[in-house]
Amino acid sequence: MTDQLQTAPAMEPASELRHRNRLLVIGSALAGVMLSILWDPSLVDKVIAGTIANPVVGGEATKVAITGPTAAAVFAFITGVGGMFTACNIAVFGAIAPMSSSPQTIRRSKVRAIVLPIAWLAAGAVVVAGLYGVIGVLIGDGMPQLSDARIGDSSIRVRSIQSAVVFTLIGSVMIWYALAAIGLVRNPLERVFRRHPWAEMVFLGALVGGFLIGRPFGMFRHMYEYAAATGNPLVGFMTFALQSLGNIVGVATLLLLATVLTGGRFQRWLAGDPHRAARFTSSAFIVFGTFFVFYWGVKLVARAGWLWWPTMPYN
Repeated sequence: MTDQLQTAPAMEPASELRHRNRLLVIGSALAGVMLSILWDPSLVDKVIAGTIANPVVGGEATKVAITGPTAAAVFAFITGVGGMFTACNIAVFGAIAPMSSSPQTIRRSKVRAIVLPIAWLAAGAVVVAGLYGVIGVLIGDGMPQLSDARIGDSSIRVRSIQSAVVFTLIGSVMIWYALAAIGLVRNPLERVFRRHPWAEMVFLGALVGGFLIGRPFGMFRHMYEYAAATGNPLVGFMTFALQSLGNIVGVATLLLLATVLTGGRFQRWLAGDPHRAARFTSSAFIVFGTFFVFYWGVKLVARAGWLWWPTMPYN
């Protein structure tokens, strides 16, 4: 009988816990700043996304003709899959993984424990991305995201302003979510999330869907131009929703691989310490939240000539 008993992990003293959390925040934030300096957008947008999408759509995805709703649906999903290796998606993995190892899900089958959080994530992403697609079709060429105009004599495009505002906001929300996960700030949604665990995944899915609102990704803009030209809000909803679903394939694949390759040990490792899952989530969201704020917000200010920003030879 004694052999079957499991020893609960010892609780950390409050002072040591606060110290470790502060170090986590500082280290993760520094990693996010370094990532924003080293990031190579052409690697993600052209090399990786192009390698995945171009063979399927039958040409360069930023230029190939989209001939109808069916072709648009295929184009939207496959270019979404092509663009799945993005900071936002990797960060969201930092929340889905601990949720799939929570006491409620750990008792379920491994497949169900993975599928349920991702399904709720997809629901949030589809609603936000799809509604933005409807708005995009109704407004059409008036959307900043479709504009090639520049601000005065600068090199900054109008669409870059939209990207900077949206991604800085998303990054700030991610940092807040990260700090709330380890109890450093108050989470006004905590009671809702505790009562309805699915609501947290819908919230995170909304962040993924919101990613399209600021996205300057060439393949996405090509799809956006087609949807706006049709004047059909249903086409706008369908294409934007499918591209957002394609993005989530990356999150689902990462979680599935982590579960299958470790035989579930990854989830059990996260569940083995009362603070480990929260730190895992917090670190991921601070890294990529900081990345968004600096890469999109601070870097744009530097491009305007108001401050200095380090660059690498390849970016």
